[in-house]
Amino acid sequence: MLISTKFIERFHMSIEISATHALAAKALDYRALRQDMISSNIANADTPFYRPRDLRFEDTLAIEKAKILNQASPKLQIAQTNSAHLPLHDEQSSLKAKTFFRDGHMARNDGNSVDLDVETTEMSKNSIMFNALVNAIRKDSGIYKSVIDASSKVS
Repeated sequence: MLISTKFIERFHMSIEISATHALAAKALDYRALRQDMISSNIANADTPFYRPRDLRFEDTLAIEKAKILNQASPKLQIAQTNSAHLPLHDEQSSLKAKTFFRDGHMARNDGNSVDLDVETTEMSKNSIMFNALVNAIRKDSGIYKSVIDASSKVS
């Protein structure tokens, strides 16, 4: 009996390991992107007039978490008391990680403001968070694997 690939795709998409699995996967993607940005900053440490870039995504994940877990939004909502008021800013359209320049360090004579101590520290912190997310996803998936293994021994 042949099973169509569309059926398998639909079946695979309908299985959800946990409510937070998608959120952890998105956080993992952001951590990988941030690691690439920090690596780029280190690679451009000798480029004249280079300004280090960074990625801020914690607010985005907090909003996403509130949506997934049906919690109240972490941001205070503004009430629109009159229909003549300007429309409220759509929170969904800004649901992206924000890239910014990490200034605040004194630029050298060539205009470059990359501080290798700061970059390596940020890379270490990001790497620790990345590994913690990988372990959390692995542990979350392991729970379901143990349930499946135990159920196969029952029959």
